[in-house]
Amino acid sequence: MILSKEIQNFIHANLKTDLHSLLLKKSPFQEVSMQEIVQQIKGRKVAEKKFPFLLREGIIFPPNLNLEQASSQSTAEFKSQNLKGQKFLDLTSGFGIDAYFLSRNFEEITLVEQNLDLLEIVKHNWGILGRKANFVRENLEDFLTQNHEKFDLVYLDPARRDEHKNKKFLLEDLSPNLLEIQEKLLEISDKIIIKLSPLIDISYLISALGNISRIEIIAVKNEVKELLVFIEKDLRNEDVEISCINLESEDSVFNFKFKEEKSAASEFSEPLDFLYIPNNAVLKSGAFNLVSCKFALRKLHPNTHFYTSRKKVENFPGRVLEIRTIDSKEIKKGEKYNIISKNHPLSPDEIKKKYRISDGGNRYLIFTQSERGKVILKSL
Repeated sequence: MILSKEIQNFIHANLKTDLHSLLLKKSPFQEVSMQEIVQQIKGRKVAEKKFPFLLREGIIFPPNLNLEQASSQSTAEFKSQNLKGQKFLDLTSGFGIDAYFLSRNFEEITLVEQNLDLLEIVKHNWGILGRKANFVRENLEDFLTQNHEKFDLVYLDPARRDEHKNKKFLLEDLSPNLLEIQEKLLEISDKIIIKLSPLIDISYLISALGNISRIEIIAVKNEVKELLVFIEKDLRNEDVEISCINLESEDSVFNFKFKEEKSAASEFSEPLDFLYIPNNAVLKSGAFNLVSCKFALRKLHPNTHFYTSRKKVENFPGRVLEIRTIDSKEIKKGEKYNIISKNHPLSPDEIKKKYRISDGGNRYLIFTQSERGKVILKSL
């Protein structure tokens, strides 16, 4: 019913209408509620930014929670690079965004999802998009117990909330419990990719989960969105590669071996001519000393993950500013700056209030610490 021409015309005509006011009105269609109509409008609004490839006639959008949990088009496209084979299996299909892109170079696709309504939506949308798959409504654990097929790649995104919607981070608390099913996964595929929360601790992950070949930390516009774990049969976690990616930016990818950080050591310096602020994917990796070594930079302070140099270093994975150290008396009331505060007692809001300055403009004020104490840096 939601796809009838009249209802679709109404949806398109109200894409810019206030949704709260719409919900207070009675649906003009007897067979479809206003809540259902508003959900489709919300879905299209989310798709405009998150997965624009779905902005076409005939697409149906699921409830908000499924929209929020789905990967963005940019992260899914990135993850699909260099993946190909005969048979692809997604054990936690959800809204199917990851599956759509990750499976595009596979001949046979199987999507497992226990939510029938969501699976029917994905099945319908894939028909609109001209993609075929085997759609299986089943609990993941039941599927693994009954399945006897082998796949070239298995992908899964475990649920990270309990029945009370509380966030969970330990592998044994996820649904499914990765520690319990890992051996079964390796029986049906030599290659597994697992999407995890960006909040999970990498050292814990490597110590708890076996057969890891690579971990990708994926950020979009400097916001870390997910952590991707690549598992391969017969590996022993001896030299796990870490890749730090910041999509929709000009940052280079920062790659290193997990063990390298343990043997790296930083040198320290007061602020010089250039300041280097690693992107959040690099910061998530914890490679604080390795950044200093690999780019021949000096750190400001053991707990300040800012770096400095006399000459500008190219291809740094983050922001690079030409700076000078200033006295607080040089900050004039009413000026505009982008304010950064790290390892400093004052927050950006407290700084704005104290110095009577505001956000904006092209210049930066950085409040931080070197080994000698608190410093204020100004971009040139």
